[in-house]
Amino acid sequence: MRRYGRGAGTGAAAALALLALAGCGTSPDPGGKGDDDTGKPTPAARDKGPACVGEDPGSTVHVLRGGGFKLPGGGGVQYADATADGTKRTATLRDGATYTSGQQQWKVTPGAEVALSGHAYTVRQVCAHRVTLEPESAEDRTALAAEPTSLEPRQGAADDALCFTTNPTVLKVAAQGFPAQGDTLSLLANGGVQRFPTGLSVTVAYVHPDTGTAGLDANCATVPVAGYEDVRAGDTVEFAGVEFEVATLTDKAVRLTRTSG
Repeated sequence: MRRYGRGAGTGAAAALALLALAGCGTSPDPGGKGDDDTGKPTPAARDKGPACVGEDPGSTVHVLRGGGFKLPGGGGVQYADATADGTKRTATLRDGATYTSGQQQWKVTPGAEVALSGHAYTVRQVCAHRVTLEPESAEDRTALAAEPTSLEPRQGAADDALCFTTNPTVLKVAAQGFPAQGDTLSLLANGGVQRFPTGLSVTVAYVHPDTGTAGLDANCATVPVAGYEDVRAGDTVEFAGVEFEVATLTDKAVRLTRTSG
């Protein structure tokens, strides 16, 4: 048996006393939560605004917050992040329609010019819910506005011409799939997918009634085209070129009021 001298015994006793004192303090419960942790979601910080800066001249590419958009020539762009300080707003754009590591990013404001897969675009408007881009070349404008071969969605990459377009006919069909302006679109918070004309699908990702926030995800042609996080009553979201205001949210549903024509 290993023997300790008298000094070692005194040190051991002191260590035990310190451990006992430490045990009297605050410590995490078995679930890993301290006394100050209520287990409830932390309220998200409100966007300081302004809601939008710049003007959208129309016939532009709408890149939705948290989503991507396929562009002519095989490229794409994502609206990855945003900042606002009450007077100015910037957006972070990421190269590519879907996320992969190592993609180039830019912080942009209205008037900025970006090159995406060798194609030039000008940022016309930056909003909390979207960024609008105007193609500089006539060829890209024509390609984006091209008529699709069919208006029937097939739920895959074949729907690119319906999901990533500025074509007025396609946008009209998409808009007609939503309630009329001023009416309410109810999205059930049951994990289900709600499908719309032109291949769009929307899901309520989560609802936190305690903080009054929700997440909304949209996909089209297998691409995540929107990922709105921590939206609140009064916030603007957009799907398929149609704008909505978040009206109410509960643990059962998120209700949106259509605000655009």
